[in-house]
Amino acid sequence: MSLRRRRQLLGLLLAAAVLPAAAGSYEEFFFAVRNDNASKIRQLLQRGFDPNTIDPDRGETGLMLALRSDSVRVADVLMNAPGVDLEARARNGDTALMTAAYKGSIASVQALLDRKAEVNRPGWTALHYAATMGANDIVQLLLDRYAYIDAESPNKTTPIMMAARGGHILTVKLLLDAGADATLKNDAGMTAIDLARKFEHADIAEGLDWRIRQATKR
Repeated sequence: MSLRRRRQLLGLLLAAAVLPAAAGSYEEFFFAVRNDNASKIRQLLQRGFDPNTIDPDRGETGLMLALRSDSVRVADVLMNAPGVDLEARARNGDTALMTAAYKGSIASVQALLDRKAEVNRPGWTALHYAATMGANDIVQLLLDRYAYIDAESPNKTTPIMMAARGGHILTVKLLLDAGADATLKNDAGMTAIDLARKFEHADIAEGLDWRIRQATKR
């Protein structure tokens, strides 16, 4: 047998030995993420497992999945993992910060911001998600970190529109007091007042209408 042929066979044998191990590590990683098994995640990372590995179900990184699954200990490990990409996007465009805002986890939002996660980006933002959930502490935290208050989603929906749509009157007030423009319209031609009325939040619609009329008198 030639030397070249022996090398080819050796390569095939090594590949056969490595692939099952990699597949096993992949399954272990996402199982550990979902079950908040931080010690297993540390072991895998020490063995060289990539913290930015993508779960094919939703196109999320382990960190995004940990935040969505309320796996707090695993999220903390992955946030601090060397080489972790905090700006990675899931298939739907979400980032880790957006996921944490949607879940209402102020501790995770704070930790990501402390690690310089980007607050402002084109399209949906963490502020949209925090407003959607009526998470006022997170809304305020993001505003304190210079979140653009009238950020537009792909269909021009703003955070105050999402707060009005969801019936979160205190969030609407918070955003208004911070300077949100309640007269803006989305692609459907609807303002925050229109969305409040559509989803039967009459108190919000009336309050917004009153605030806008007062502002025009000045």
